[in-house]
This record gives sequence, C-alpha cells and structure tokens, in this order.
Amino acid sequence: MNKPIYVVGGSKGGVGKSMVSMGLTHFLIESGEKVFLIDADTSNPDVFKSYKDEVDSEIVNLDDADGWVRFVDICDEHKDSAVVVNTAARNNVGVAAYGATLSRSLEELERELVTVWVINRQRDSLELLSDYMDAIPNSTVHVAKNGYFGSDIKFELYNNSNVKKAVEAKNGLSVFFPDMADRVSDDLYSNRLSIGKGARSMSMGNRAELRRWLGEAQKVLESVTVRN
Repeated sequence: MNKPIYVVGGSKGGVGKSMVSMGLTHFLIESGEKVFLIDADTSNPDVFKSYKDEVDSEIVNLDDADGWVRFVDICDEHKDSAVVVNTAARNNVGVAAYGATLSRSLEELERELVTVWVINRQRDSLELLSDYMDAIPNSTVHVAKNGYFGSDIKFELYNNSNVKKAVEAKNGLSVFFPDMADRVSDDLYSNRLSIGKGARSMSMGNRAELRRWLGEAQKVLESVTVRN
C-alpha cells in the first residue's frame, strides 16, 4: 500500500482548514514522512506559501476536471509521499462534479483516502459534510470540531446529529481540534511561516504558546493519521 492521501475539507471559508492543514503537514514531517502538499485555495494559497520551501508542493484548482486529473497524477507520481490537500472554501461544487475522478482511482493508486472535515457550530457544516460523503463514499472521514468556535459541549448540533452517527458508523472519529492564540496564528499567516519556522523564529511568548498548541494538536493528529 502506498502512502495515504489526506484531504482537509470543510467546503466553507473560515472554519479553520488552513490551520489544520498546516498542523497535519508539520506532524507528518516531524513523524519522518515525506509529504507532497496540494493547496486548492487558488485565490489565497496561505498553506502553499508557508510550506513551499520545505516540502514538494503545488497549487491545483479543484474546481474543474483538469485539476482533479492533475491531483490523481500527483498521487501516482509521488507514491512515496503522503499527499496533503488543503481544500478551498467553494470545493463542494468541484467535489460533487469531479470527486469520482479520485474516488475511482484509489484502488489503482493503492492509496487510502482520509478526510479531516473541519466544522464550526453551524448547520451548513454538517449538510456540506453529508454531500461530501455521498460524492466520495470510499474515504475514511474524521470530523474535527475547531476549538476556535468554543468548547466541545458547544458543538451540540453535531454531537447529537445523524451525521455524527454516520461518520462513526464508517469508523470515522469525532475529535476536538485545539484553538491557538490569535496573536500566534496571526504571526504565522502574516509572515508566511511554517509551524517549524515559527517554532524557531517567533518571540518567546509566541513560541511557548505554539508549543502548547502543538502538544494538544499532536494527540488529535495521531488519532486520524495512518501508519504504514
């Protein structure tokens, strides 16, 4: 089996996909994995800009058929790399139209597809997730409740939903992704820093907060990644 494909989804803006993608990329690098990063946010590819000097990476438009063909080709060309995809806010349209291009290629690629679906506390996060699971039924889906939007108990809509039952019935996990202090995330984004660079170059206070966040995020990411 070749290395897995990790899709960080959510389909809407502002739920925290970029931070989860950065955390996942950092975690895989620190675990000794070779990583190929795809940033599908063509209008504002923050993750690509932060990691382009550290890992193989490419901006790929997953709104059209050509982008999905390129996605599959990258997975075929880099069999020894875990592929991490940071999706764009509008990606549900592309997934519905072209997701089968990837879904039907997984067996030939000999890769497992893992989706980390990042949610806030609103209903459309769940509706978009249901659409994604219908479009790509052979992905293992884990749901990351973003702590930026409050404590776990505030995700009552998801916690009591049929969507949660459907995720967990297919061996998916429901995890709580830790919040990071705004001043630290702002420092990362505004200076186009990878998490590794931030851990070396930020102010002492920011580095301390980043280490705290990394310790909590690592526990979550260990549970949703594949070891092979």
